[in-house]
Amino acid sequence: MTDETIPQTSGPDVPPDHLAINPRSPYFDADKLRRGVGIRFKGVVRNNVEEYCISEGWVRVQAGKTMDRKGNPLTLKLNGPVEAWYEDLGEDAPVAKA
Repeated sequence: MTDETIPQTSGPDVPPDHLAINPRSPYFDADKLRRGVGIRFKGVVRNNVEEYCISEGWVRVQAGKTMDRKGNPLTLKLNGPVEAWYEDLGEDAPVAKA
C-alpha cells in the first residue's frame, strides 16, 4: 500500500473523529468548525450534518423543521460510511475515513 491509499486518522490537517455543531455538546470545537468541515456520507456530500462520528460510522441530521419542547431541532441518526475533510485546504485535502 502506498501512503495515498492509507486513510489518515490524525494530524493537524485531518478533522477529528467526532465533531458536533451544537455548542452544548462535549464534541463541539469552534476552531475546527471555523475551518469548514466537509462530510461525505454513503458517497454523497452532505451539508446538513449536525454531528458525525467516523469510527462508529454515523451522522446525525435534522429531521425537517421539527423542534423539541426546548427549541432544539429533532435529529435522526443515520448509519453508514463517513468521510470528513477540511474545506479550507482545497481539492487535495487529506480525508479522514474509518
